[in-house]
Amino acid sequence: MKFFVDTAEISEIKALLPTGLVDGVTTNPSLVMKSGRDFREVVAEICDLVDGPVSAEVTATQADAMIAEGESLAKIANNVTVKLPLTLDGLIACKTLTGKGIDTNVTLCFSANQALLAAKAGATFISPFIGRLDDVNIDGMELIRDIRLIYDNYDFETEILAASIRSANHVKDAALFGADVATVPPGVIKSLVKHPLTDKGLEAFLSDWAKTGQKII
Repeated sequence: MKFFVDTAEISEIKALLPTGLVDGVTTNPSLVMKSGRDFREVVAEICDLVDGPVSAEVTATQADAMIAEGESLAKIANNVTVKLPLTLDGLIACKTLTGKGIDTNVTLCFSANQALLAAKAGATFISPFIGRLDDVNIDGMELIRDIRLIYDNYDFETEILAASIRSANHVKDAALFGADVATVPPGVIKSLVKHPLTDKGLEAFLSDWAKTGQKII
């Protein structure tokens, strides 16, 4: 499973790059707003840092305007993926942009039927929102399972990008259910490495090593 970092903060991306865990980045208007920076400048800077896909979202709601915005965003860098809402207009834009060789990420997916339509429209990625479904007492991971089954049934090439991930368990379950990608906030990525037994074991090893009085270098 690939990891995308869900952020528009350059410092957070730079901090994670040395780990080798950054396969791509996802942004959205809310994340850009929090960064307080110019949208296109942020996207361009992220694209310079990361070799993988960088999702940049349109803000238009009509298909023609989405297509125009998508074409403009795609000119920022070769690794821009145009993010589109899962609406009929969004699907029209997805089909058109995909036909032009532009990668697309269809977002705000909350049902398997929506995911099926996005795959039919040629989406590069589909983004089911796990956490938001959990918020309304619907098991988001069941959606990942259903989409995986449908896509495998028909050999769709659209990649399942598990989004709205809130916890380490979300990451684990997304991997178990076969998501191709998880887009994860930096804090959650860092939490994945944590385990109390790892900390306890390291503390014991270091204590014993100190007693030897030796140095490796």
